[in-house]
Amino acid sequence: MPLLETFDPAGLNPGAFSARTPTAPYPTGGGAARKFGVLPLPALDWNEDVARETAHLYERIKNVVPSVEWPFFAPHVKAINALKQQRGAVILAHNYQTPEIYHCVADFVGDSLQLAREAAKTKAGIIVQCGVHFMAETSKILNPDKVVLIPDSRAGCSLASSITGDDVRLLRERFPGVPVVTYVNTSAEVKAESDICCTSSNAVQVVESLGADKVIFLPDEYLARYVAAQTKVKIIAWKGHCEVHERFTADELRRYRDSDPSIQIIAHPECPPDVIAEADFTGSTAHMIDWVRNRHPRRVVMVTECSMADNVQAELPDVEFVRPCNLCPHMKRITLPKILDSLLLMKEEVVVDPFIADKARRAVERMIHLKS
Repeated sequence: MPLLETFDPAGLNPGAFSARTPTAPYPTGGGAARKFGVLPLPALDWNEDVARETAHLYERIKNVVPSVEWPFFAPHVKAINALKQQRGAVILAHNYQTPEIYHCVADFVGDSLQLAREAAKTKAGIIVQCGVHFMAETSKILNPDKVVLIPDSRAGCSLASSITGDDVRLLRERFPGVPVVTYVNTSAEVKAESDICCTSSNAVQVVESLGADKVIFLPDEYLARYVAAQTKVKIIAWKGHCEVHERFTADELRRYRDSDPSIQIIAHPECPPDVIAEADFTGSTAHMIDWVRNRHPRRVVMVTECSMADNVQAELPDVEFVRPCNLCPHMKRITLPKILDSLLLMKEEVVVDPFIADKARRAVERMIHLKS
């Protein structure tokens, strides 16, 4: 039996724990615009030159993006790729970004761990983070002297909103001496109160690397349950959930299986336990992509944010993806026009308090440098 204790802030010591929803916007600054200047909006007309110059990029996504949409996307793609060179910028895009971003303007793509590693390695002076705010904060934590931009600072995360630094401090008081493992889907202030960060790719490895018989694992309850089932370490969990993954149900997956017994179902560990029990494979977004590449199933259900299925199908057009389409409203705030504005106007710049960043950096770098 997994060793798991779930800590529910709603039912313990009312008033002691801070509100779950942020009361102020994420911090952004205007220093980058003053330093680098703003640039005029380029022409965004669809014409023969744009069609010719972007044809090789449309070839990558033609199986998942209708040709009628490309005349709108292509001028933005062309302008963004030119501006990247002009600004000396690099674009990091999460697996949940839409295909025209993921395949046509991103320099590096991946899950949170992959993007953190690329952020740590890049020599570019400007990073544009196409994902949600905690990812941009992580890039800034790892690159305090570089400019990190997020095209829409409202791109948040239900997991990051489920816990605060005050909550972690109270947990340490309640469980003295127990190490704290924090999922990267958290704010900088939460990371700063942690011993080490993890992603869904390496959560079990991180927990076991501490050599402790008990750890506090924050904030995703379902990921904590998944980890607890694979280790002898006792897990003290937090009752945070991903608003995308918690909507999937086991009944939904059984209906897919009933309609086609040969269908393959792969799920993200942020899903509820009964969903994971119905899956043929469970893993991070990066592991799910590798599984499809290696197995090449005839039909597959990816139980995660549905843009990822589009991105993989663009690469593997002969695999049929059955899409239980749960979209992340925060990821979808990032669009080509907003990326273009970000590079033109140098907005929105992500700012992290240096004291918090220094503390958080230790937890993030400890994860990045953990040997596989």
